[in-house]
Amino acid sequence: MRRTTVSHPFRATCSLLLATALSAALVLALPGPAAVAGGPDVDPTGPAQPAGAPLSDTLEALDRATQALREPSPDPAAGRPEATLALRDLFVARRSLDGSESVEADRLLARPTDGASDPYDDSYSAPETKSCAAHVCVHWVRSGVDAPPDDAWAKKTLRVMEKVWRHHIGTLGYRKPAADGKRGGNAKFDVYLKDLGSRGLYGYCAPERRVRGEKKQASGFCVLDDDFAASQYGRAPLGTLKVTAAHEFFHAIQFAYDFTEDPWLLESTATWMEERFADGVNDNRSYLRYGQAKRAATPLDLFNGSGFAHYGNWVFWEYLSERYGNDVVRAVLRRAGTGGGLPDDYSTQALRKVLAPAGGLPRVYAAFAAANTQPALSYDEGAAFPGVAPIATTALRATARRTTTSTRINHLAAKTVKVTPASLKAKKWRLSITVDAPRRATSPGVTVLVKRDNGALKRRPIALDRSGQGSRTVGFSSRSVRWVSVTLANASTRFRCDSGSGFACEGRPRDQRERFTVTTTASRR
Repeated sequence: MRRTTVSHPFRATCSLLLATALSAALVLALPGPAAVAGGPDVDPTGPAQPAGAPLSDTLEALDRATQALREPSPDPAAGRPEATLALRDLFVARRSLDGSESVEADRLLARPTDGASDPYDDSYSAPETKSCAAHVCVHWVRSGVDAPPDDAWAKKTLRVMEKVWRHHIGTLGYRKPAADGKRGGNAKFDVYLKDLGSRGLYGYCAPERRVRGEKKQASGFCVLDDDFAASQYGRAPLGTLKVTAAHEFFHAIQFAYDFTEDPWLLESTATWMEERFADGVNDNRSYLRYGQAKRAATPLDLFNGSGFAHYGNWVFWEYLSERYGNDVVRAVLRRAGTGGGLPDDYSTQALRKVLAPAGGLPRVYAAFAAANTQPALSYDEGAAFPGVAPIATTALRATARRTTTSTRINHLAAKTVKVTPASLKAKKWRLSITVDAPRRATSPGVTVLVKRDNGALKRRPIALDRSGQGSRTVGFSSRSVRWVSVTLANASTRFRCDSGSGFACEGRPRDQRERFTVTTTASRR
């Protein structure tokens, strides 16, 4: 990808923030191996308040982890819990389990070398072989179902993992994974190869031991498929290995910040990381149609373990990083992190604070939502993105000069209306836009796009007063303007936390279904 360079004061401020300022990595929950090439076929995103037990619900966590590692259902619509976060939840709940439940949890969280009693056949059935580089060790077997095609593939995996380490930690500056106490035979990070494709999985990382003196940091290990065969994954094995390694290892890094962090943040940023390390593979594009690149009315922070919106919302971090640099993601993760004096904000708290120097979350989020209506003109690779359709398009003419649209929008979601000039050829035609949005305390934002006849796109925010009122006037001659769109955004991050929801801080949003009204009027000067 060509990286857009935009001069913005946020870059310097972000560096200052960085200077002062999870439990399991992704198991890509495929409906079935055959669906890999074209991406998932269904997206059971669930209701606005998706079902899902909170992290403290111990027995529910055990049940979800059990379901997550089973063979996938032949029915793609059936879904199953997202295995990465299901294992994370089990790790959080582990201390509250006893008896047979604690034994079952230990088996689910075990390394492949921990014994042959694992109920999901995750233990090796043959002696392991190990190869190590500067930071990573790869473990595999030479016989049985988990054996890679040859030692060369295992060593190729090691080389890729070392490159991922240098990229994430050396180039981008993230924390190292927490030390595992030489659990894999030495102090290096451990990766195990197993046949995961038969279960519809790419790989996963599991948290293992809490860092001494820290409540929310843990060491971990990763398990990757043993060959990423094109017959199972639908693309060249090396490309699949690269994006999976980049994604999974970033989860191991996240464990060292806060393994209890909100899952939408963990998954969306890990999917964004695929683009940073292996830009040309583009496997993550298959998820865009489930996130706000197409479904702007679905909240950005939604996590449903059987859905895909949290993967598709890597587009949000793509938008930010193309404008403000890659450090913006690290700044958010640091604010959400723990240890070393980090503030331990939850995801959207951290996001709001990091974006304050860039004009604030409402303004940035509204601009992001507007960009998704014209992705080809808004992202380096946006011509391949699906795009968001307006909820209404109206042609204004001399005999019908005004239209009003009223709609309700949930938190961290947006909707767009569009108007076109129908035979308004005189140069003096103007379009007056007035917006009646919720009060400022609920964080509304509005962005106007003007598509010129020459194909250029102008972007303009509408400033709102404390009561949510705002207006703007733009040129509207059909000789020079194709259309004007108004994107209305609810950027609220106010929650009643710990309510067992699938949103940020497991909270119930305080500002749902907020009403926005926009009136557009064509007139001559």
